[in-house]
This record gives sequence, C-alpha cells and structure tokens, in this order.
Amino acid sequence: MRSLPLPLALTARLLPVAVLASAGWALTSGPFAPTPTAEHKSAQEPDGNKASAPSTSAATKTYAASPAPCGSVSVSTVKSLVPGAKTAGREIPSTDKSVRRTCSWNALKGFDYRWLDISYEIKKTDQDAETTYKQRATEKSGGGAVPGLGDAGYSVVNLTTADKQQMREGVVLARVSNALVTITYNGSDFETKKAPSTDVINKGAIKAAKEAVAALENAQKS
Repeated sequence: MRSLPLPLALTARLLPVAVLASAGWALTSGPFAPTPTAEHKSAQEPDGNKASAPSTSAATKTYAASPAPCGSVSVSTVKSLVPGAKTAGREIPSTDKSVRRTCSWNALKGFDYRWLDISYEIKKTDQDAETTYKQRATEKSGGGAVPGLGDAGYSVVNLTTADKQQMREGVVLARVSNALVTITYNGSDFETKKAPSTDVINKGAIKAAKEAVAALENAQKS
C-alpha cells in the first residue's frame, strides 16, 4: 500500500505532545491546570488567656493520592474508543504523582484518528475541588450536567475546523470529594475530513469518565 504523508492536522496534534512529554510536562501548566487562587484558611483568635483548641472542623481528605491512570479504564473500552492504540496507554510525566496523574491513548487506524486522555487531580479539601470544578465548567461553557457521575459531572463537545479538516472533542469533568477527574476524547477522519458525531464523542467520553471515577473509588477502598 502506498505510504501517505501524515495529515497536517494530525501532525499539529501530535507534535506538541511529543515536545511536552520529552520536557517532562507537569500538568500544572496543562490546559486544565487550576487557576492560582489564594488558599482559604479559617482560624479562631484566642479568647483572653484561653489556649486555642485544635480545629475539629477541618475537612476530611477522602483521597490522598491519584490511582494509576493507565489502569483506570478496561482494555475493551480502550479498544472501542481508540481502535489500534496500545491498550497499556502512556503515562504523562508529572512532578508529583500523588497530586496529578494522566494517561494518554492515541492511534490512527487507516484514516480514522482517535485520542483519549484521563487525568486525576487531588486537591487539599472538598471545597478546593468544588471551587476548581466550577471554574473549569464555567470556562468550558455550552455543555451540560452528567447525572450520577461522582458528586458532580459536566460534559461539553466542540467542533473545530482547520484547513477544511474537522476535529470534534469532548471533555468530561467530574468531582469526587476532593478529587477531580478530567476526560478528553476527540477524533477525526483524515480521508473524508469529517469528524465523528457529537453523540459518538460525548458517549465515548462519558463512558471513559464513569470507569475512571469507579477506579478512583475502588482504589480508595483497597
């Protein structure tokens, strides 16, 4: 079969990943990195000569560390969502695996391209996670709630076109106590230049999100 040049849209998609991976990309600078905000601290002033008692109202940290992201979805799901990809996935380097971990799968099978990212982020408290979740959902406007996905779930799908080549991307955000889960799933056909339907991308992203949330919850129980 005659070898074809790599499509420009695919090259543009893969090149930044190679550069970021080789540089040891920390998700603190990624597209879903939290916006720096002042930490909220509550404290009581001493009353007269009374010694201040230790706080008993501090939020419990349900999740202390992120699970292994490359094992967060089943082999069958990877094969279904990213045909032709290595099912083991590739974990993106992180400066602190106890805080952020991401796994990526991508493949070009024939002319059909798919990309899947699963990211975990552990915040200090439930309130921190809730605040960040709301900020990111607001930034990714135009989507809707995903019922039954953790404590809160949100999904949005967008279509982009470059040089007549369509790319459709779905993002699912989920908050589970003090943990955040982000799924990014996109695809395109480099022969027809068309993107998969909104339904295909949205359902695929939500399916991966449900498995990723279940993996987080199961890791906490073990």
